[in-house]
Amino acid sequence: MPTDQKSLAASDKDHWLKRYYFARAVFSGIWVAAALTAGRHSFPVAAALLILYPAWDAAANFVDAARNGGLANNRSQAINVAVSSVMIAVVIIALTMSMNWVLGVFGLWAIFSGLLQLGTALRRWKTRGGQWAMILSGGQSAVAGAFFIAQARMPELPSIADIAGYAGLGAFYFLVSALWLSFSEMRRARA
Repeated sequence: MPTDQKSLAASDKDHWLKRYYFARAVFSGIWVAAALTAGRHSFPVAAALLILYPAWDAAANFVDAARNGGLANNRSQAINVAVSSVMIAVVIIALTMSMNWVLGVFGLWAIFSGLLQLGTALRRWKTRGGQWAMILSGGQSAVAGAFFIAQARMPELPSIADIAGYAGLGAFYFLVSALWLSFSEMRRARA
């Protein structure tokens, strides 16, 4: 493949990744707003939001992997799709038990999905920009997951607001990566 075609293909992937990160940031921001408003006052709304979050993660990872060579070439995202898909059912079961169970399940999912996100970002490190924020996000997700599991064992009843902070941090990191790629794209265009 000639250098110009390689450069164009890399630029197309960067453009996709920028849009993908912006979409993830916007979705997470909307999810946090819904969780902190309607979700705090209505259990059915909170339940729907808690099921939607891992469903969105599974779908987003599936689409991103498909755009970047398929699930077979993106093992960490393929595993993330599977883990997030299983978590949908596990969250539904946990919702029938208690919010402590839900928080524990989200903790387990945050650990797995965070480590898988970290793996994806490390794989992309040499070829894509903005991955330092995804590495931080993945690591912080795993730490937050351990905190959720510990918090779920406490006698206080958690709420969707506990998970909203985690989602808000995710939105921040996706936004940082999207902006980083946007600024990199503008610098390349000027050069």
